[in-house]
Amino acid sequence: MYDAIVVGARISGSATAMLLAEKGYRVLLLDRATFPGGKAAATNLVHPPGVARLQRWGLLDAVKATGCPPIHSYGLQSGPVELMARLPAAEGVAEAYSPARRKLDEILLEGAVKAGAELREQVAVRELLTDDTGTVTGIRGELPHRTPVTEHARVVIGADGANSTVARLVGAEKYDAAPVLNKSHWSYWSGLPHDGRVRTYRHNNKHCFTWPTHDGLTIVGVALPVKDFRATDDADRDRTVIAAFDEVDPAFAERLRRTERVDSWMTGAVPNFFRRSHGPGWALVGDAGYTRDPITAAGITDALRGGELLAGAVDRGLSGRTGLDQALAGYARDRDDLVRGHYWYTRDHAMIANHNREEIEIIRAMTRSPAHGTGMVGMFATVVPPAEFYSAQNIHALFDHVAPGLEPGWKIRMVRWMVRGAPRHLPPVTRLADRLIAANLGSMGRYLLHSSARGGAPRRAA
Repeated sequence: MYDAIVVGARISGSATAMLLAEKGYRVLLLDRATFPGGKAAATNLVHPPGVARLQRWGLLDAVKATGCPPIHSYGLQSGPVELMARLPAAEGVAEAYSPARRKLDEILLEGAVKAGAELREQVAVRELLTDDTGTVTGIRGELPHRTPVTEHARVVIGADGANSTVARLVGAEKYDAAPVLNKSHWSYWSGLPHDGRVRTYRHNNKHCFTWPTHDGLTIVGVALPVKDFRATDDADRDRTVIAAFDEVDPAFAERLRRTERVDSWMTGAVPNFFRRSHGPGWALVGDAGYTRDPITAAGITDALRGGELLAGAVDRGLSGRTGLDQALAGYARDRDDLVRGHYWYTRDHAMIANHNREEIEIIRAMTRSPAHGTGMVGMFATVVPPAEFYSAQNIHALFDHVAPGLEPGWKIRMVRWMVRGAPRHLPPVTRLADRLIAANLGSMGRYLLHSSARGGAPRRAA
């Protein structure tokens, strides 16, 4: 009898198993694959909140030893405006890393085994065992050649990806769902300079991206609306991606032509959803319980944060400090509270809508305000909650950095006067300004009104 069976031994599964095993629980970690093996289609980036957890768990030195360089700045270029800012810190960590996904999987798996989790490979889960009350009590699976496996546990955890078998077997329904919003091509290039920066570009309904990763390589890719995703082979994808960079960064596009792609193109197309992530005797973590578009490269970070949340909840339940059902329900609420704002922000970002004139002027203002620039990239990096960045107080302060004179256009000038120049005893003027922001500044305006309606911004994301 195990305390916990974790189905799926990659990022979220290994993290959860490791943290539970470190607390002295008997943990069985299952995966249908053989390790090391398999190739996850991931863009590898670990934002500061994920790096902070790797550091706290004693695994960051192993990640650094793989040779991936630290990343200290993120940027966005939209039209003529280029924003580049230093990352804000999460728990004292203000760096990101982009290790080889296979190596990161191995580091976490080795951490789980070292902590005492029992690993069994090539186990395909076929059924969940339940008692008379419907509480999950274990798994029934198969080894190769259909050799049966049956094991029991106090809790079964599904960490088996967006197409989770555990989720299907318990009938976990989805909510707040949206279909695939874009598709991405990305691959690895050699011979490109590393300067510790993530660069993203928004232009002509394309989202180009590049950053340094492992083994002296650089990730290069582009996300396109689904209707524009037409490339059929690697040569066609080369042309598509380089042509997209020609539009936003011709010098970088020329470097791509002079250097070498060293891997095949990977393709990503991810739906967006939450799943009910707990029930009697079971829970879901990682992509099994929550999946969002990869355009903000937050999947690994979310998997690490989710694993930590779930391990803490299971510990509270199994230790008797609270009932297990109550603890798992609390985990699901905490998970949703932690990621919901970034989920909606990511869905908006994934539409790859061009920024209008007013939005570009606001981004230009961020380039003049180090605090707002850092806040903007911190939001992308899951450090700063969108409702905090888009609070009325923060956005109103940003108008101090809008260019003087006629250049910003009459809408921005009028809003600037309303929020910074109008007498403070005229609150209706400020509310009108907020409505004008909502009408003209895309997601910024929507988040501003949402934050104002809630009466303030939430705490900083963990």
